[in-house]
Amino acid sequence: MYGVADYGAFVVAVVVFLAIPGPGNLALITSTGKGGFKGGLAASLGVIAGDQVLMWLAVAGVAALLAAWPVVFGAVQWLGAAYLAWLGLKMALARPGDAPVIQIHPGHYFRQAFTITLLNPKAIVFYMAFFPLFVDPARHQGLATFAFMAVTIAGLTLLYSMSVVLLTRRFAQALRGNPRLTRWLNRLAGTLLVGFGVKLALSR
Repeated sequence: MYGVADYGAFVVAVVVFLAIPGPGNLALITSTGKGGFKGGLAASLGVIAGDQVLMWLAVAGVAALLAAWPVVFGAVQWLGAAYLAWLGLKMALARPGDAPVIQIHPGHYFRQAFTITLLNPKAIVFYMAFFPLFVDPARHQGLATFAFMAVTIAGLTLLYSMSVVLLTRRFAQALRGNPRLTRWLNRLAGTLLVGFGVKLALSR
């Protein structure tokens, strides 16, 4: 479809990528907690904008450049793995009253979510390593193919982000009234982050 090797697999890969715990999800949750629906929406748009920049950088040949310089790509993977593991440990070991793992300042939801996405090793690895695999060289339609993939990613990201925002708003009050549940969720998310970081490192 429009030069995408397997559109169904591409959609599934994007959804799985979005669902994996990472800095982007933390930015959405934190922004919604501080700024309500508007804060969450602004952060969602920031995540989408960051994803689009990374995707078009991959289209522009950054992926090919990294493939030609495996040492550079290996360094990106190791740094990304270390960053995810550090975030995970910080979340898992956090105590009541500790500062949030990711600091989001009121009024800067879009800008900070955009920056976090650009520096998110999970997103970098996805767009630089896996994204090119879904381009069918035999049926590739040039800019139309990449534009179709970009719209698909933006649409799926918006749907996912809005789901996270609405769920966060719905359960925020319950979490504030149950610090034990909050600590348990932080430990669970932290453990998943550490696990993904380790998996990223071992996949080199």
